[in-house]
Amino acid sequence: MARLGPMQRLDRLPGVALVSLAAAMWGLDGLIRKPLSASTSAYTIVFGEHVVLVALTLPLLIPAFHALRRAGPAYVAAGIAVGAGASAIATILFTKALFHGDFITVVVLQKAQPLIAVVGAWLVLGEQPRAGFAWFLLPALVGIWLIALPHPLDPHAHGLTPIVETLAAAALWGMGTVFGRLLGRRLAFEHVTTVRFAFGLVASACALPIVGASAFSSGHDSFWIAVLALVTGFFALGLYYYGLRRTPALLAALGELAFPVTAALVGIYVFDDSLRWTQWLGVAVTVGVISLLPVRRRKLVRVPGEPALAST
Repeated sequence: MARLGPMQRLDRLPGVALVSLAAAMWGLDGLIRKPLSASTSAYTIVFGEHVVLVALTLPLLIPAFHALRRAGPAYVAAGIAVGAGASAIATILFTKALFHGDFITVVVLQKAQPLIAVVGAWLVLGEQPRAGFAWFLLPALVGIWLIALPHPLDPHAHGLTPIVETLAAAALWGMGTVFGRLLGRRLAFEHVTTVRFAFGLVASACALPIVGASAFSSGHDSFWIAVLALVTGFFALGLYYYGLRRTPALLAALGELAFPVTAALVGIYVFDDSLRWTQWLGVAVTVGVISLLPVRRRKLVRVPGEPALAST
């Protein structure tokens, strides 16, 4: 019996499972990003990440942009939106919010993005949730609400600035899911990733002189920025776009909720945060939703003209 290669093994997994795994890797992001706040600006961190990411994907740069140009103006615009908006601006906003606010609340508030992705996928991609989708979306939103708030019936915001920054990042990332799915219809997953990193580098480079931030930090911080780029950028996003090409954006938005679960656990065990019983209940509900997605995926979303993608 022939042995399966790594990519063939990944193809055997539902796309939404790969998206969820990538999102769980993103949850490790704050483990490195938040400690860097003491010595490095958010703009420097995000620019440094994109320098590393573009260097890693440099051999794919010309083929990726040829593929993007052949796809047409709408796909070029989507590539710019994913790179400049979701990869650069959203990451800067999220990093700044982490600097200003408490770890768990900022990370979980960012997960308002499923609502944005649902609307965007309907308007841009024509994806329509089936009746059963609500039974996944609503518990997922309840779950992240419970995780975010120690007293869920008595919410308190930790400052307006991090909330605005976090919700703006959520909007950009939510539409990034939609436009990434759109790009995956015409581009290979590695080309989508390359385009995202390239436009992200341009946008983050433009931000540096506007805010007066330096391009690079100390050797110590630069090392950890490179680690951040490798783990939660290069590996996680490569896996994410490989799964997204076979996953409707509506399902991907729910699969990405693995991010706040992992982030909450990082907050507990690394940053000495603590969870009340209601927050642990939120973790259980959210994990339950994510675990059921691969099983029920065929019955949750209708994708016009792409029945195979709705059922893989």
